[in-house]
Amino acid sequence: MESVSKYRMLSIFLILLLSLIPLACDKTLQSVKPETAGLSSETLAEIDDIFNQAISNNQIKGQVAIVARNNKIVYFKAFGYRDENKPMEKDTIFRICSMSKPVTAVAVMQLWENGKFKLDDPLYNYIPEFKDVKVAVKSKNGYRLEQAKRPVTIRHLLTHTSGISYGFFGRPVVARSYLDNDISDGFRITNGTIGEACKRLAKCPLVFHPGEGWEYGLNFDVLGRFVEVISGMPYDKYLEEKIFKPLMMQDTFFFVPEEKLARLAALYQPGMNGKLQKLDKQVTAPGFLSPVKSTIYDPNYSSSGPKTYFSGGAGLHSTAGDYMRFCQMLLNKGENNGVRILKSETVDFMTKNQSGGFTLDFNKGANYGFGFGVITDSSISSSPLPEYSYFWMGIYNTSFYIDQQNRIIAATFSQLFPNFTAADIIPKFQAQTQKAVIKNKI
Repeated sequence: MESVSKYRMLSIFLILLLSLIPLACDKTLQSVKPETAGLSSETLAEIDDIFNQAISNNQIKGQVAIVARNNKIVYFKAFGYRDENKPMEKDTIFRICSMSKPVTAVAVMQLWENGKFKLDDPLYNYIPEFKDVKVAVKSKNGYRLEQAKRPVTIRHLLTHTSGISYGFFGRPVVARSYLDNDISDGFRITNGTIGEACKRLAKCPLVFHPGEGWEYGLNFDVLGRFVEVISGMPYDKYLEEKIFKPLMMQDTFFFVPEEKLARLAALYQPGMNGKLQKLDKQVTAPGFLSPVKSTIYDPNYSSSGPKTYFSGGAGLHSTAGDYMRFCQMLLNKGENNGVRILKSETVDFMTKNQSGGFTLDFNKGANYGFGFGVITDSSISSSPLPEYSYFWMGIYNTSFYIDQQNRIIAATFSQLFPNFTAADIIPKFQAQTQKAVIKNKI
């Protein structure tokens, strides 16, 4: 009996030891004292005040913030609540929306590295329905449709210069066509697949001729389908196999598994009484340029419905820790924790200005790379980040940046829509992380 008992104890010990191996080998979330990474503990501690004050002012319900330098976490805290009476935790799951785009860009560039396509290939080579696209052109009597001067290319999609829009912008003619063809912006329960949606999207007009403007749009949803065509894999499976598993991103997915739903943060909106209200019903966009409206939030899309539409531009859910692993891979030029996802030169290529003279609508000191905004002129930028930093955000108030000069990554996650009442929080957070630098080179 004693030998059996010892055997059982040894078995339990071995099981526990094996279960800890991935954690022991995972160097992506090691925490250190900020000073060892050349950052000020005192300055970083002031970030607490930014978020605590915002919560007290009913600007946000809760927040998770994470800062790293040279693969070492120097700040990782949770504030407030993720849901009514449920404290925010570091492992809270968030709808990261457009922070899905950098992930899709990486997937596309993996295939590019392998010689599967050329950036200036016409899209119709892979999705034939885009062979005969039209453009909505303003005329004396409103708008007319004319044949596109040139084909949409993969490069156009990666840089948002294809002329494809979002329905919630309410572009004249285009928004109505999106509505009539049941084009999803990615924030609602969507039937069918991205392959079927792309066929319908190809019937809708562009807002300008490919290459002749910059319009934030559904380009990365189309790129998700492009990855499926090239790889022969469903898009969710491709990301899981080629990016999420190698980087140990165990809490990143298009749809939140039932066993993890309790960790999903609720989405809030500013209320008429100055207090935040939980969003528990569908919200339609106002249609900025026309009366056409589209669904910009459905409280059930994260876990309900057929779960067959994988929005490469807005559909992912993730945690602060998982997204930090992804960012560290980028800062390390395509490698993290001994796993290479992209070549170094590919990351350099992606994170430079790829949009030519088209600057971002909201920041004239920034251009667009492949999946990121890139600071190209800090002297006129509205951002506190130095040149060559790259960044992006999600519509429900998530953000990240990667400062290549100082090798800093900083990301912040909350769930608020619209976020006009909290518009100053992310810039304050970014400025404070830059202020914390006490040694420029570590």
